[in-house]
Amino acid sequence: MLHFATALVDAGVQVTFLHTEHNLRRLAQAPLPPRLRLLSIPDGLPDDHPRSFLELLESMCTTSSATYRSLLLSADAPVTCVVADGTMQFTIDIAEELGIPALAFAMHGACSYLALLYMPKLGESPFPADDPVCGVPGMEGFLRRRDLPRGLYYAEQGHKTPGCSSSPRSPLVPARHVHSYSTPPRPWSNQRSLTLRRAQAIAIGPLHARSRFAASASLWQEDDGCMAWLDGHEDRSVVYVSLGSRAVITHEQFTEFLSGLVATGYAFLWALRPDMVQMTSSTLLREAIGAVEGGKARVVEWAPQRDVLQHQAVGCFLTHAGWNSNLECAMEGVPMVCWPFFSEQQINSRFVGAVWRTGLDMKDVCDRGVVERTVREAMDHGVRRDQRGGPSYGAAVEAECRGAGVVVVVRVGAARPLHQGAQHQVLLKPRTNED
Repeated sequence: MLHFATALVDAGVQVTFLHTEHNLRRLAQAPLPPRLRLLSIPDGLPDDHPRSFLELLESMCTTSSATYRSLLLSADAPVTCVVADGTMQFTIDIAEELGIPALAFAMHGACSYLALLYMPKLGESPFPADDPVCGVPGMEGFLRRRDLPRGLYYAEQGHKTPGCSSSPRSPLVPARHVHSYSTPPRPWSNQRSLTLRRAQAIAIGPLHARSRFAASASLWQEDDGCMAWLDGHEDRSVVYVSLGSRAVITHEQFTEFLSGLVATGYAFLWALRPDMVQMTSSTLLREAIGAVEGGKARVVEWAPQRDVLQHQAVGCFLTHAGWNSNLECAMEGVPMVCWPFFSEQQINSRFVGAVWRTGLDMKDVCDRGVVERTVREAMDHGVRRDQRGGPSYGAAVEAECRGAGVVVVVRVGAARPLHQGAQHQVLLKPRTNED
């Protein structure tokens, strides 16, 4: 979302980026465009709170509404549009109550968004089984029950068992038009299917490739020392591992991942957050990885992911299949091994393995033997973009992802129509971390 804000600034729009006070203190560590104005509101949680997404959402809905309303009413210049995180329903409701046009920003692909829309009507719950799902238009031939979105509560507790499904919180109303990329039509065309659901959707990604803002939008402090470590390795000889900013795994799962990676014989770079493994200190985790023979492992709390994926030493990416990671891998032509964690990541990984063929889907399995075999296959048979005839391969993959691009869902309510030449917008980014 920060890349979207900076792209608007580049286009001459006056933008105010609204964060929580807690997140803004972390964001202040990163260089930002000088013309991007930053404001914050309290999230209602103490400083030492771990801020799981669901707890943050509940707290903000009950404690932040009044401050947010006051900010919109007292802005130095009239607020002509609000672009809000689609999970923060209260921000859209308040904007429309004040007569301000509001757009809900969905930070995942349109195909997964479409499946989320249809979840209440499917009559099926996510379950680790290969039973076909026939209720999502265009996905009848490959979508399985195990590919359906899974609830965040169970994921945040470290469970990989099925939970309550997630669905978009913002209600949708009849669309007036749909903007899309000029890509060839496909059976699972996102814009056409979203039109059938009468949602006004606009594909705007890949944002990281369109923004001139080079710095990471993550709230985690990047350790760029790993780049020199990558320089010391041959082309396509390193596995990059990152399960995103929210995944929580058990110590047993950590051990299976580590054992499988070591068994491949490849060097690996692991972005391992301090809070990622349940009931285990980060020091013990680092010691376990540091014991790998031959110095073939490097662990950092957070890596400069775009730079890592662009490095010639990286041969594949073991990932949670978050949408940003999908887009970044597509742009760089890096094969993926997907171990999805929650929500739309389940569908993303299915598209990677069965539709786009840009990687392998390893969902619902955390076994050292499977990790070894899957990573070996990606490293031994995956081919980077620049080794498949130059940029044509990357362009083809990018076109595939654009066909399922990031979407903005527009709610057309009581607010006045959008006007061209708007001079002031407020963007809300209240999440704990970027995915």
